[in-house]
Amino acid sequence: MKEIFIALFAICAGAQNHKINFETKVLSATQLSCRALYVDNDKVWLGMDKGRYGYYDKKTDSLYIHTVASVHPTTEFRSIAVTKSAVFILAVGNPAKLIKIDKATLQEQLVYTEEHEKVFYDSMQFVDELNGFAMGDPTSDCFSFLSTSDGGLSWQKTSCEKLPKLIEGEAAFATSNTNLIIRGKSIMMVSGGKQSRVFVSTDFGKSWDVYPTPIVQGEEMTGIFTADFYNEKIGIVAGGNYLKQNQNWANKAVTTDGGITWKCVADSSAFGYASCVQFVPNSKGKKIVSVGGTGVYYSKDFGINWIQLADDKDWYTFRFESDRVGYATGKNKLIRFELK
Repeated sequence: MKEIFIALFAICAGAQNHKINFETKVLSATQLSCRALYVDNDKVWLGMDKGRYGYYDKKTDSLYIHTVASVHPTTEFRSIAVTKSAVFILAVGNPAKLIKIDKATLQEQLVYTEEHEKVFYDSMQFVDELNGFAMGDPTSDCFSFLSTSDGGLSWQKTSCEKLPKLIEGEAAFATSNTNLIIRGKSIMMVSGGKQSRVFVSTDFGKSWDVYPTPIVQGEEMTGIFTADFYNEKIGIVAGGNYLKQNQNWANKAVTTDGGITWKCVADSSAFGYASCVQFVPNSKGKKIVSVGGTGVYYSKDFGINWIQLADDKDWYTFRFESDRVGYATGKNKLIRFELK
């Protein structure tokens, strides 16, 4: 049974004049774990646990869930990407299976499989109707990096000879499908663990530069868990220490030069561990929302100051539909929210 809950917050942060109304509505409380979400025109597509995907139909206010026939029932789909005609979901573990789903018929097609004891894919994005990319943890000494140029019908894995090297213990976290960001011709990938770095290509992956960040690093569960870029220059990375989720220093940093240099913001204040961070559309890169282990937070000044919108710790990922409306999901819930 679907449960509906509406919360309205009028929040003012004094000197910073952070005043905003925040309204949330629980669209579904179905038992699920979801870290992959895409807001389409009339649907919100979801990649889930237990070998499932689904979509929320905005017109009928209904959630539909399907089980993929060609995967094991313990499969988790934590990456999702969408074209005009198809939805793509990518499993995290071994074997990694990439499924193409026809939007009109919901027909499923297995378009890529990879078997390796270390295989673990984290994020996937399409640039246009033909070109898409996916990235994951290393099976050798570089990120796993997939590409397609035929609309997702076939995928190729890039050789480590053409990619930057990772150090032992450096990888990525599949928390919200935000380890891989594409803006214009620029591709940005982020790492965590023993090092927290940003990998930048300005030519669709033909060449790469690697830049350090001040995000906490050195342990298995530290580093960058999420990133977003407003355009090719303005970006934010966030994360922290998953095992110490209240730790709020060296866990958020911003760039204005395409990821070359980074500066920590709101050190020892605002949120701790973050699983997903997103720029508000049409905000000139000033407004940002973050979700994670210490709640939902909002900034209107490029991350310098933050206010807490909600203390819900079960939001894993979210995306905006507009500069006011967005959808979030996580543990046993799908939520529509609005900034006013």
